[in-house]
Amino acid sequence: MTSGGHTTVIKRVLERRVHEPATREDTTATVAVMLRVLPPPHALLVVHAVDTREQLERRIHKEMLDVAVFAEHETLACLRAQFYPLLITDSAALIRRVRAAKLPRVPFILYITPVDDPEEIESGLSAGADDCLWRHASEPLLTARLGTARRIAELEEVLRIALLENRELSTTDELTQVASRRFFSKHFPREIERAGRYRRPLSLILCDIDFFKHINDTLGHAGGDAILRQFGVRLQESLRRGIDWVARLGGEEFAIILPETAYEQGLDAARRLRACIADRPFPVQGNMIEVTASFGMCNLEQVPVGERKMADHMLRVADAALYRSKHGGRNRVTATLMPMQPVRHAADPRDGPHTP
Repeated sequence: MTSGGHTTVIKRVLERRVHEPATREDTTATVAVMLRVLPPPHALLVVHAVDTREQLERRIHKEMLDVAVFAEHETLACLRAQFYPLLITDSAALIRRVRAAKLPRVPFILYITPVDDPEEIESGLSAGADDCLWRHASEPLLTARLGTARRIAELEEVLRIALLENRELSTTDELTQVASRRFFSKHFPREIERAGRYRRPLSLILCDIDFFKHINDTLGHAGGDAILRQFGVRLQESLRRGIDWVARLGGEEFAIILPETAYEQGLDAARRLRACIADRPFPVQGNMIEVTASFGMCNLEQVPVGERKMADHMLRVADAALYRSKHGGRNRVTATLMPMQPVRHAADPRDGPHTP
């Protein structure tokens, strides 16, 4: 083991887990959401050779890493002031100083060899680097190594966040095994921030099981719970795995988040969800129970940057659309487009007329 210490151990554990089958689908989905909404990791670039530094700055695109360039003598002070998950350097001496310093958190260190010599690789690893790369590495090799470093940095950050947040909240709804309300409250705003950062669309669907009180009164709470469990499963079956996600907001109300989904695609998804609930009865207590749900969708074709209250605004708009579905006869979809232009509404054809 190198003097990388805990970073090396975490790297091995995380790399091993990538190849192990997931034991819980809900955990896998939760981690996928957390990884996607993270911004590109901050990287500290400390490279003496001017041509190498300039080349790396050109080759590392901002969607992969958020790079800041510092001089070697500034590095320790910088790492103490702000955590950088990744340090890229051609100085073995700096690596030793970073490893010896009592920093609260140690970055993943990628050593760029001053010369293309196998002995330099050994020198970097002995100094405490987590990975090494020759100075004149090809474009594909550089991209691959940086991609690996990014994934490890992101997984370590997700692990840290999960451990911290687990003290305060559960990420998964115990009954339905979809995301919890508190997970939604934490990560839906992050989805909005991510969409704004990359100028992408975002769709939010709220849905509510129709006449759920009657279901509970007829089948009892055990029967109602059985409906809720199957309802969560059906919603997830109709979505893109590892991208879209579902949260239970409470009772019989659920939220479906569709990242990078434009208005028409979001409306199509909501219609599929409505059909997957209404078209197949739910087996409960030896009986087949007809269940329907109402859906309200809102969409932003291009999420604006820096709108702090956008999460609340989208929730209000989607909730209003759901209200229209409920009061328009239930078992229907109502959708609202939210650009900087007049708002459009639409409804599922079999759920009543379109609203202009």
